[in-house]
Amino acid sequence: MVILVLGKGKTGSLVAQVARERGHGVRALDITENEHASALTAPSLAGVDVVIDFTAPEAAVENIRAVLALGSCIVVGTTGWYAHVGEMKALAAKRGGALLYGTNFSIGVQKLFSLTAEMARLEGYTFSIEETHHVTKLDAPSGTAITLREIIEAAQPGAKVEVTSHRIADANGEHIVKAVSDVDELELRHDAFSRRGFAVGAVRGAEWVAGKTGAWEFREIFDQL
Repeated sequence: MVILVLGKGKTGSLVAQVARERGHGVRALDITENEHASALTAPSLAGVDVVIDFTAPEAAVENIRAVLALGSCIVVGTTGWYAHVGEMKALAAKRGGALLYGTNFSIGVQKLFSLTAEMARLEGYTFSIEETHHVTKLDAPSGTAITLREIIEAAQPGAKVEVTSHRIADANGEHIVKAVSDVDELELRHDAFSRRGFAVGAVRGAEWVAGKTGAWEFREIFDQL
């Protein structure tokens, strides 16, 4: 399989490395080599099975639109663009493309989502979320924290879930979910030791979505990998 990685930052470069380790052909473009999705044309995508995007929110929207318009497949690890999800799902359906997106491609974080959904069913608790990432992460709160908040609010309609964000040095990503009552406190915590978990999940997602048509959030399909 041939994968085109958009973004040569720390995570994008690791995605390319993992893809090669898993036996795939890899091409990569930096944001400066693909301004306004200008490099995503029918000739340039010929022979590419899946595009993986780890860029920036504004660039991701342009990249997704360009790839889906050509009926191709794209995995999006970039966060902060979700106001356009409905538009992109419709475009994937119209043009026969495939979109796989997620606020976090770590398998461990997917388990955190599941455990949070279970804990969120508790009555009599106040829930809060704390997240820490590197200083170059542009969106706050993180997409993962937003997903965690949505999971809790779905189980506890009307609940006010406070989210605290920290941006520190080169932190890889930590999320803590707390549930506090009058009698005790529960805590779920995921701490990424490196970005490799995100990269592996994204590449495995690309392997899963290749050749498909439609749109999925990663947490809908991760147990099929």
